Amino acid sequence: MTISDVAAHAGVSPASVSRVLNGRASVDPEIVRKVQASIATLGYSPSLVARSLVHGRNTTVAMVVPDLENPLFQGILKGLSLAAADDGYRVLVADTAERADDEEAIAVEARQRCDALVLCAPRMPEAKLRRLAERVAPVVVVNRPLPDLDVPIVGVDYVRGIRDLVDHLVGLGHRHLAYVTGPETSASNAERLRGVDEALAMHPSVRIERIPGGSRPEDGEAVAPAVVDAHRAGVTAVIAFNDLVALGLLARLRELGVDVPGELSVAGFDDVPMARYATPRLTSMSVPRTEIGAQVWARLRTLIGGGPIEHTVLYRPRLEARESTTAPAAVGASA
Repeated sequence: MTISDVAAHAGVSPASVSRVLNGRASVDPEIVRKVQASIATLGYSPSLVARSLVHGRNTTVAMVVPDLENPLFQGILKGLSLAAADDGYRVLVADTAERADDEEAIAVEARQRCDALVLCAPRMPEAKLRRLAERVAPVVVVNRPLPDLDVPIVGVDYVRGIRDLVDHLVGLGHRHLAYVTGPETSASNAERLRGVDEALAMHPSVRIERIPGGSRPEDGEAVAPAVVDAHRAGVTAVIAFNDLVALGLLARLRELGVDVPGELSVAGFDDVPMARYATPRLTSMSVPRTEIGAQVWARLRTLIGGGPIEHTVLYRPRLEARESTTAPAAVGASA
């Protein structure tokens, strides 16, 4: 079915049908009525490819993520997709599987197919990311600070989040902690480490060991023996890079016979849906995943429309204290 078919059925010119489809206000109301009636009768639907050639847009954006299995990225994608759908846009997704070397090529290819791009927690070095952001504009970057670059940034204040989480554990009586780090290429891990340093400056009597980890449940399982060794050396509470690592750690500690939180407190980050169903329920820092996605779309929509670059937005995580953290055994006994 083509515009010419609709025009013949309505008894008008193809140009008139095109003007009706494009919402031109100057079209005679009677012609509009005839064209709309013919469209309904014939079941005509405009070709998205043809419209994209005419308007220079295809009402599609792409989101590039390092690991779509991560519920944090899933939540951001959901918020982005719902908000974009309200404006008639769809979202395509590309998962780089934590391969930082592939991110640039995947992002460029995705941008060639879409009107705009979202780079969610990219792992590539900052210099490369800066060049890429200028190349694939319009683009919004999530969870990756890029000072002095004219690109909208939406993310999480991981520095403050870690500080608040350390404050929570110190308030319970813990003085010797451990932080299980995330991927070395993760910018949000670097921000968390900044939070660790600031927390140490605020609490001179506190020690925080750093244990190499990762971002997935299997990384939490793998790091459990090192956590047990740290516990034997005096560590009473562990902060994991994210909830996935914490959940894997909880499962392995249970197999190793370590009582959480009786012997060792464990906390995560992101407050993914599974956190509240863990055994014990996991203390975490809650991040507004869908709201981040909605804010990403608001900025991307502005850029697509030729509007200005809006200010950076960082969300402060909210503490969700649950049963996986409590006072250390010695403090609990003395109390």
